[in-house]
Amino acid sequence: MPLELHERVAIVTGGGRGIGRAIALGYADAGADVLISVARNPEEAADVVAAAEALPGTVQAVQADVTVQADIDRLVSRALDVRGRIDVLVNNAARGMRFVNDRFMTDPRPFWEADPVAWRMVIETNIVGVFLMSRAVVPHMLAAGRGSIINVTVNEATMTRRGFSPYGPSKAALEAMTRVWEAELENTGVALNLLAPGGATATGMVPDQVPEGVELLDPEIVVPAALHLAVTQTSGERILATEWTGHGPR
Repeated sequence: MPLELHERVAIVTGGGRGIGRAIALGYADAGADVLISVARNPEEAADVVAAAEALPGTVQAVQADVTVQADIDRLVSRALDVRGRIDVLVNNAARGMRFVNDRFMTDPRPFWEADPVAWRMVIETNIVGVFLMSRAVVPHMLAAGRGSIINVTVNEATMTRRGFSPYGPSKAALEAMTRVWEAELENTGVALNLLAPGGATATGMVPDQVPEGVELLDPEIVVPAALHLAVTQTSGERILATEWTGHGPR
């Protein structure tokens, strides 16, 4: 793979497993210096760092919760220590339906049976966390006159699927937020785009038991599109990795 991200600095939130792990290692393979945030499971973070040791780029892990401002400040500071800038932010960290209903794929439940604490945690991570991370990084990108932000989303059907509240609606809000921010970042040199795997993905957020006929995607399916979005200079793309051919937006 050509070193198209050589000397670029990237933050990938939720980089300990699944899509975040795949993107972090894909970026390191392309020569980037990557910082991953991991809110829990330091063993997973250590495994990603070890997996990157033989790659052209680097991976550092920072224990950080994207809903905690002090953690975000520490993560951004560590990224700036690398080369004095942040070139790419991948907002991947998310809480899934397992926190609300651990059998959501086979036994969907109505919203009025949900635990308010779990509901709020999903919303806080999936929406407020993206806002806080982007708010912390964008000023540095504006100062540099360039940068790329990638918000990881889901299929539109998932956003309104029965039993997928609040996870689905949180991603719908993420997409609306992304479109608003695109307009606000117009002509600044900072690109903002959306990336979805295109189907249920083996990320750790999916229950052990899945309905018959559901085949989980390998998280690495998102890497080619994530590489493209890391270097694009334009906003407005919404890429489904299962459909993307490398020839522009989907």
